[in-house]
Amino acid sequence: MASVLVIDDNFVVCQLIVELGQRMGHDVTYALTFSDGVKEATSKAFDLVFLDVRLPDGNGLEALPQIRETPSRPEVIIITGAGDPDGAELAIRNGAWDYIEKPFSDGALKLPFVRAIQFRQQKAAHSPNHEAPQNEMTLKRGIIGNSPKMRVCLDLLAQAANSEASVLITGETGTGKELFARAIHKDSDRTDKAFVVVDCAAVTETLVESVLFGHEKGAFTGAHRTQDGMIRQADKGTLFLDEVGELPPSVQKAFLRVLQEHRFRPVGGEKEVHSSFRLIAATNRNLEQMVQEDQFRKDLFFRIRSLTIELPPLRERTEDIKELTTHLIARQCERQGRAPKEYSPEFLESLTRYDWPGNVRELVHAIESALIAASSEPVLFPDHLPIHIRIQVARASVAKSAPPADAPPPGTLESSRQLPSLHEVRDAALIEIEKDYLRRLAAVTGLDIKEACRISGLSRSRLYALLKRHGIVRST
Repeated sequence: MASVLVIDDNFVVCQLIVELGQRMGHDVTYALTFSDGVKEATSKAFDLVFLDVRLPDGNGLEALPQIRETPSRPEVIIITGAGDPDGAELAIRNGAWDYIEKPFSDGALKLPFVRAIQFRQQKAAHSPNHEAPQNEMTLKRGIIGNSPKMRVCLDLLAQAANSEASVLITGETGTGKELFARAIHKDSDRTDKAFVVVDCAAVTETLVESVLFGHEKGAFTGAHRTQDGMIRQADKGTLFLDEVGELPPSVQKAFLRVLQEHRFRPVGGEKEVHSSFRLIAATNRNLEQMVQEDQFRKDLFFRIRSLTIELPPLRERTEDIKELTTHLIARQCERQGRAPKEYSPEFLESLTRYDWPGNVRELVHAIESALIAASSEPVLFPDHLPIHIRIQVARASVAKSAPPADAPPPGTLESSRQLPSLHEVRDAALIEIEKDYLRRLAAVTGLDIKEACRISGLSRSRLYALLKRHGIVRST
């Protein structure tokens, strides 16, 4: 028997699903509002949730990640009376099992109902401790993140590791595509075999065939000896094609045949060679658009994306930044033989307000730079971050506090009353600088007054007065 929740403001729809579920032997309850539904979903364990999109007090799609994040991690079927392709895509990307339009009959509803429960039961049967192995695996493989979007990716990772299907990993530069590819390989049945990486963007068009397929001695100028290609080296293991979108069209055709038959002929060779490899490809480009523009073969695209994992950019999973930061600081301190360091709340705030165009890779470099800048100081502050990050955070802060579009124009009486004097602005800025300096001073010295006076050049009485003014006391 499964536990099912229906969140829909239409009582008739709720009754329809409740009666259908009870006839199938399940325990079904319902909520008529967004708030009541979220409260119910987060307070009890459910196997399946039917979720309406347009509720009187909220949008169901906004609750989807939160519901999927509850400890029971139920399957979610979106039901809506307003069909929206973008909404359907958003729902599936956020882990929904299905997306169904109203009105629907018992028959139209029963099949996804049954299939979702079957999927849930099958998943539990094959992984009775589903969460623990996943968390253990991600820690072991270096994948950090517990946000809703990352959980969807980790679920797909587990599916990929338990199959032989070709996998396409997409995402911006620096999101961790190779890290995911290695994790899939390590948790697959091929873990003790080779993981072969080909960076398609780094290989010239004239050499890519030789790199992939290998060549015979004398096949071309400079081929002084026979050499196995990457495809043969990946036999019984995994071939990872990074930036697969950079493959030249001529090679795309040849590689498609290799994927279909797992046989190929080295450059200059007369005999075909067999390689039983598993393919994982990655790209930061839009392959669908490339297919439409005849820059990438449609048949190859369909062949390599049997299972697709779309890694989110760091700016879309800021919930993970704290965990990533803690992990990266600890790892770097250990590697460099440094004492463990802490970081101030302002340091973390700066990291979460930056948009990270270079994603996790840029965060790694930023942490490394901050540790170098901090030297022997035990606590990281925003001042330790690279200057381009601090500049963007400051600009964003100023933009956020800029006057609204309907604010009175400069020079009007109203705007002049709201504008502070230059003296006031300077005073406010100096107070914040002073407070930040004293916090850093306290962190470095542990509020040893003698040492703090020596570093700051302040007298004891002046130092005590400033510490009292800003409410900074020695921690016990």
